[in-house]
Amino acid sequence: MQITTDSFIHNPCDEEEDDMALACCHGSNGDLFLLARFPDEDEVDITFRDDTIHVEHLRVTLSAQRLLVEIDAADARPFDGQTIFEILHSTPASELAELDATLRIILRGVGTYASEISG
Repeated sequence: MQITTDSFIHNPCDEEEDDMALACCHGSNGDLFLLARFPDEDEVDITFRDDTIHVEHLRVTLSAQRLLVEIDAADARPFDGQTIFEILHSTPASELAELDATLRIILRGVGTYASEISG
C-alpha cells in the first residue's frame, strides 16, 4: 500500500495519553496511518484507516522521503492482507531528527528499525 503525505505528526511522549509515543499521518486521500506504543507495552499499535493491530514483529525504515513499514502476513488480516506500507512524505528536514527519535522510542526492543537519515 502506498500512501502520500506532506508530513507526520509525531510525539515521543504524549503526557495526555499516558506517555504514549506516536507517529502518524493522513494520506492525500484521507487514509490515517499511525504507529504508537505505550512505554510499558511490548507491542506496537498500528492503525490503518479504522483498523488497529498490535504487533511484536515489524520492520520500519525511515529515509528523507519515505517511511517503509513491513509487517508479518499473520498480522495483516485486518488490513486486507497488506504487509507493506510505503509512505512517501515531504517532512521538512528540520523535523526529520525528531521523527527519527520518536520512531526509535516506538521500536526500541520491538521489531527492527533502520534509519537512513542518522547514524
